[in-house]
Amino acid sequence: MAHICVMASEKRKIGDICEGLAVKHLVKQGFSILDRNYSKKWGELDVVAKGEDGLHFIEVKGASSPGARPEENVHRWKQKRLYRAIQTWFLDHEGYDDYEWQIDVMAVRLDFGLKKAKIRWLKNVILE
Repeated sequence: MAHICVMASEKRKIGDICEGLAVKHLVKQGFSILDRNYSKKWGELDVVAKGEDGLHFIEVKGASSPGARPEENVHRWKQKRLYRAIQTWFLDHEGYDDYEWQIDVMAVRLDFGLKKAKIRWLKNVILE
């Protein structure tokens, strides 16, 4: 049986870079990374981190276009999927029931020309 090797899409590559940068930023801020890319058919959590103030479920959004606002891509349907994935994460990870938690969005804008990234961290995004 032949295996077909499919290269990651450009969007996926950018997403992986952005998630890596977000994790590095969190670790520098003193957070412990509990999970990355926790995935169920009804939703995915990019990063689950623990800080002094509780758990942070972080949706990472990246872009490489100037002027892009990647955080604007967290639409209502995405928020519902996040919430369902969080509920399942708690079921799969015992011992965190009493923790305060919140949903954050980390918007990472890449500038490949300058080899720089800018991270905008929107904390405690409210689900509608």
